[in-house]
Amino acid sequence: MSHVPYSRRHLCFGWWSVLVFLTLGGVLEALHGFKVGWYLDVSNEARRLMWTLAHAHGVLLGLVHVGFGLTVRLLPVAEASWKRWASSCLIGASVLLPGGFFLGGLVTHGGDPGLAILLAPPGALLLLIAIVLIARATGSIDESS
Repeated sequence: MSHVPYSRRHLCFGWWSVLVFLTLGGVLEALHGFKVGWYLDVSNEARRLMWTLAHAHGVLLGLVHVGFGLTVRLLPVAEASWKRWASSCLIGASVLLPGGFFLGGLVTHGGDPGLAILLAPPGALLLLIAIVLIARATGSIDESS
C-alpha cells in the first residue's frame, strides 16, 4: 500500500497548516481589533496585504493537502513516481507561497513588499506542477475498484 505514507504525511501536514494559518488569521484580527498602528496605518498597507495573503494561501493550501491525502488513497498503487513528485511540489509550494507573502510583509519598502516576496512565484509554479500531476492521475482512476 504505497499510498499510506503519502496520505498520512499530507493529512498531517494539511491539518497542522490549517491550524497555524488560522491562528495567524486570529492574530491579524486581534491586531486589527486593537488598532495596532504598525499593522493598520496607511503606510503599512503592503504589510497588511502580504500577511492577509499569507493567511489565505496557507489555509487554502492546508486544505489542498487534506484533499491530496484523501485523493491519493483512491488512485492506483502502480506508478508511485507521480505521487513523490506531486507530494514534494505541494510541500514546497506550501512553504514558499505563504512564506514569501509573510516574510515579504515583515520588512516593507514604502508600498512594496520586501525581497522575500520573490519566494512566492516559485511556490506558485510548484503548486501548478503538483495540481497538474494530481489532475492527470485522477484520469486513471478505475471505476471498478
